[in-house]
Amino acid sequence: MSMIKSVGVATLAAAVFLSAVFPVRAADTASADDTAKFLAGMMPSAESALTPLTRDPSWQRHAKFFDSAFAQLEQRQLSKIQAWSDANLAAPRPTMFYMFSGPDFLYANAFYPKATTYVLSALEPPGSVPDLVKLPRGGVGAALYNVEHSMSSILSFSFFITKHMKVDLHAGQISGTLPVLYVFLARSGKTIKSVTSVAIDDKGSLLTGGENPGPNAARGARILFAGADGVEKTLYYFSTDLSNPGVKASGFLKFCATLAPGNSLLKSASYLLYSGNFTTTRDFILANSATVIQDDSGIPLTYYSAKKWRMFPFGRYLGPINEFPGRYQESYAELFGRAQPIDFGIGYRWRSHESNLLLSVRLPDDGSAGPEAASSAEPPPPPPRSRKPRPPAPVGPQPRSGGLFWFR
Repeated sequence: MSMIKSVGVATLAAAVFLSAVFPVRAADTASADDTAKFLAGMMPSAESALTPLTRDPSWQRHAKFFDSAFAQLEQRQLSKIQAWSDANLAAPRPTMFYMFSGPDFLYANAFYPKATTYVLSALEPPGSVPDLVKLPRGGVGAALYNVEHSMSSILSFSFFITKHMKVDLHAGQISGTLPVLYVFLARSGKTIKSVTSVAIDDKGSLLTGGENPGPNAARGARILFAGADGVEKTLYYFSTDLSNPGVKASGFLKFCATLAPGNSLLKSASYLLYSGNFTTTRDFILANSATVIQDDSGIPLTYYSAKKWRMFPFGRYLGPINEFPGRYQESYAELFGRAQPIDFGIGYRWRSHESNLLLSVRLPDDGSAGPEAASSAEPPPPPPRSRKPRPPAPVGPQPRSGGLFWFR
């Protein structure tokens, strides 16, 4: 079954026809699920107040654009990542942690589709999604354009670009990461049940009411959703500083510890975990993860103990792109000399023949048993390394814990 749902002109025509034959009173306000579908270019429910707005030419153009873009993304990457995950992750944990994620639910869901709790975190604020029905004339078309523009790099590469997102996610009346999360959930075939503003106090307690969480609180949103199987799942997104001073002042990692152990994803993470200013987050991931999936911008190989982890390299390691000098790892290159191939691109080196992916699996305490995830196929000889790999579109490093916003 396709991970990405799409809507065509025939579906739109059918919905309009049915609403004419069986008229229903439109709701005064749109539900979160209908809003997500509308923003994603998919038909909301027939009784939604947003349904009449789908007759607008700007929405119909938007729907066609997203139909095409997500169909290509599904074919090029997401379906292949899902197949890789099915083959290599035998017993994933219920929780997955995705630090430095931005609103990238798409890749979280692609790599760990069996998780029931997703915890995403980055600097970008959650923002809000207003009632689109109440936007001024012409406001809907502008809002749809902003959503498209904010997602342009992820649809082309596999990451967001922070300096672009800082502008796009503060433009117009729709702002923050929440509208992008809405689109990704809808296009992943999910039904949103509820959306709640949340915060974490310095003790790690999750607050959902009017309590004051304190000045250093991690603030975000909790989204309850379900897939086609009807299983209810939870997505948390928190805006928080993951540097050492940031996590010391907040209770974010204390909250995450209540959900551990889990699985972790690190992608296009600006090599922040190489820095001595992010040791607390790095140590948390290593101590609380059953598996870690990362590209080379994640945790340096030297911090993985051979007594605790078994490593499974995939793809090619060509070193960091030019924007991140000094991050080349000789040990990583040696490890990838026995890498198995992958047929999808990921990270800053988003072309499939240049991408690297490392699956690290925690061993039992005595280190004697095999890992819970592995591929049994013999790896082929490594391809020759390119001396001058062509980098992707320029993406400069950011001196903030949000790093390069990734789509991952």
